[in-house]
Amino acid sequence: MSRFALGLVGIVGAGLGLITGGNVVSAPQQPAPSSSVQYLEGSATQKERAFSPAVVTRGGRIIWLAGQTTTSDLNGKSLVGDFEGQARTDFALIDRTLKRSGGSLRNLVTMTVFINDPRNGDQFVKLRHEMFPDGKFPASALITVSNFAQPGMLIEIQGVAVIGE
Repeated sequence: MSRFALGLVGIVGAGLGLITGGNVVSAPQQPAPSSSVQYLEGSATQKERAFSPAVVTRGGRIIWLAGQTTTSDLNGKSLVGDFEGQARTDFALIDRTLKRSGGSLRNLVTMTVFINDPRNGDQFVKLRHEMFPDGKFPASALITVSNFAQPGMLIEIQGVAVIGE
C-alpha cells in the first residue's frame, strides 16, 4: 500500500473517531458542593490595613458589583466634600444591592477602591475595619485617581461578592 493510501486511511479514521466521539467517557456529574469562603491569613501590615491577601471561594453565586459612588446620603443630604460620609454611604448602597441578591456586605470577597486624595487612605482603612469587624476582610486594592465622573465625588468602590447557594 502506498504512503498516500496509508495517510488517507489514517485521516479518515481520525475523522470518524472525532465525529462519533470515539470511546470518550466523561466523569460522572457531581452535585455542586455547598459554597465556602476562606480568607487567607494576612501579614501584620495587611491586617493593620484591613485587607486579606487573597480570598478563596468554592461554589456559590458570584455577584459582580458596579462601581458605587455618591454625593448624597440615603436621605438625600449632600455629602460633597465629606469623604467619610461618601464612603459609609457607598458601603450602605453595596449592602443594599447585595441584599437584593440574598447576601450582604459580609459576602464581599474583593474590592477595588478609588480615592482622589491619598490623604484619605488611612481614614478609609479605619472605616473598613469598622465595616468588617470580624477581621474577614475582602481582598482589596486602594488606588488614587485624579478625578471622578462628577465633581464632588471623593471615593468609588467596586467589588465582587460570593453568595452561598
